[in-house]
Amino acid sequence: MKKVIMIILLWAGATLAFANAIDVYQFDSAKQEARFRALTSELRCPKCQNNSIADSNAELAQDLRQKVHQMLQQGRTDDEIRSFMIARYGNFVTYNPPLTASTIVLWLAPALVMFTGLGLMVVRSRRAKQTLNEAFSDEEQQRLDALLASEKATDAEPKVSAEHGSTEQKKEPK
Repeated sequence: MKKVIMIILLWAGATLAFANAIDVYQFDSAKQEARFRALTSELRCPKCQNNSIADSNAELAQDLRQKVHQMLQQGRTDDEIRSFMIARYGNFVTYNPPLTASTIVLWLAPALVMFTGLGLMVVRSRRAKQTLNEAFSDEEQQRLDALLASEKATDAEPKVSAEHGSTEQKKEPK
């Protein structure tokens, strides 16, 4: 019975080891390997969306890595490989999509939102100033004039100083 359990455990362990196999590629030079690593890190996995094909374990990413390796072995340039991937998967496959008619909204949306917000702030602040500067109604103006007149009258009365017993008058600024 121990042998059967041991065989089952070994079989399960072997299948798990093959499930996450690491891709091994042969390169002609270190420069070609560096190009492979650069290309696979700058191309986005269409399935994972936030991982590069170098970081993704999806089958599609494995296929794309294989295709990049194959195209490098054929002597294709980096631009040719990028163009092939863009033609096949669209601009989404690159982390920096080019400025085209279809992506203009993506490039301009942040600026439009910022300027719209600034414009709304300016308009609201101007409206607030206009509200504060609106003329008072006749009744409010009369009350204000009466309050100001009574304040001036109290300011014009002589004040007696308790210490010196003299009268002082406030002088109004000129």
